[in-house]
Parts: sequence; structure tokens; C-alpha cells
Amino acid sequence: MSREEYSGMVAAVTGGASGLGLAIATELHARGAIVYCLDRDDDKVHSPLIGVHCDVADRSSVHTAMDFVAADAGRLDVVVANAGIGAQGDIEANDDDEWMRVLNVNVIGSARTVRAAMPYLRKSPAAAVVFTSSIAAWAGLPERAPYSTSKGAISAMTLAVAADRLPLGIRVNAVAPGTADTPWVGRLLEGASDPERERVALEARQPSGRLVQLQEVADEVAYLASPNSGSSNGVILPVDGGMYSLRPRRPE
Repeated sequence: MSREEYSGMVAAVTGGASGLGLAIATELHARGAIVYCLDRDDDKVHSPLIGVHCDVADRSSVHTAMDFVAADAGRLDVVVANAGIGAQGDIEANDDDEWMRVLNVNVIGSARTVRAAMPYLRKSPAAAVVFTSSIAAWAGLPERAPYSTSKGAISAMTLAVAADRLPLGIRVNAVAPGTADTPWVGRLLEGASDPERERVALEARQPSGRLVQLQEVADEVAYLASPNSGSSNGVILPVDGGMYSLRPRRPE
């Protein structure tokens, strides 16, 4: 893609200091955007990306961060509500506090982010929001009850916000990655009794036979947020190697 695609545009990416958020931020910058990485670990963000301290679990922190971005850059065009946490366990494995922790960060944290950005997005000629959902919103994955619930809520919120902001010309979409090669997945594998066998199992459940790469997700986020994608609105885009839609025959 040309660097002119995002020329003059300003983007804010939550969870932008590492993992998927960093990959997204790097790709948006490569396409010409000025990118602010909103993260609790903002000190880990390096130039040309701009780190801003932000805890999406805290309303004041989110508003302070978003106000800083808009004041520092003079505008805000793209918001990627990506920050989130993982969680393991079935319906019985987690108490109310853990459920609230996951929902507060993944769901309400994303809502806080977009809500705080709205006054500035209204002024943009090409405003776009991209949420990070997951294949877990569609597929019943074992031992992922709180996490799957939170991502199902993200998909529903994407459509609701897209409908509400349609009259304002603010496009709202989401990506739904399959199991991606993220630091969180890496930690899960490290904690498994047989990490190599667990990795093979994760790869095998995806039709592509491999984990989703962070760059693949970042490319799709950049597509959805691009001013060249003006007719993509209310889209929840699977980036999962076919896990959502394909049912391949396994070799006998």
C-alpha cells in the first residue's frame, strides 16, 4: 500500500505497546498515519510511534489519554479499541470478581475508549473505529467462557455502534482473529504440560494448519480503517485461516 493512504491522519491504538496492538500501530504508521499507542506500559513504545499512558479499566485515564492525543495532534481520525486480557476456565471455574475483571477491561474498556474519542471523531472527514473481537465470539472453544462472552459482546457492540454512528459518517468495524501467535498465547503454551503438543493442537484446529500471524490481522485492521474502504461498515471480519466458515475434510 502507498504511504499516502493515511497521510495526515491520526490514529489511537489501545494496547499498542506490544503484541497485536503494536503490530497494528506499526502498520498504520507504515501507511502514513501519526500513531499514538495508548497503554499502561507506554514507556515501552518507541519512536516513531508515540506512547501515551492509558488504563482502559479506568474512565479518567481513558479520557485523559484521548484528550492528550487530540490536543497534541490537533485531530483524531482512527481509533482501534484493541486492549484486552485473556481468561481461562469454564462457567464454574471463575468467581464474580474474575468475570467483572474480564468484562470491565475487554467490553467496558472498549466502550470507554470509543466514547472518549467520539467528540474528536465527529470532526474528522474520514473517521473510523475498529474493535478487536475474536473467533471465540462465534465458535464454542473449551475453557474460555469469560473470554468468549466478552468477545461476543464486542461483536454485538460493533454492530450497535455502527448503526448509531451511521448518520455521522463514522464507520465502525471489527476484526475477529483466530488463534494468533500473540504473547498471551505464548504464555499459555509455556504453562502447558507439553507446550509443543499444545501448539500442534492449536494449529490443527484451524483449517490453515497454522496460527494467525499478527501482521495478517494488522493488515485487515488497516484495510477496515482506511479512507479507501468507505463502503465497509458494520463488518466483523474473520482473520482466522477459515476457522469460522470452512469445514475441510481431514485426511483419512
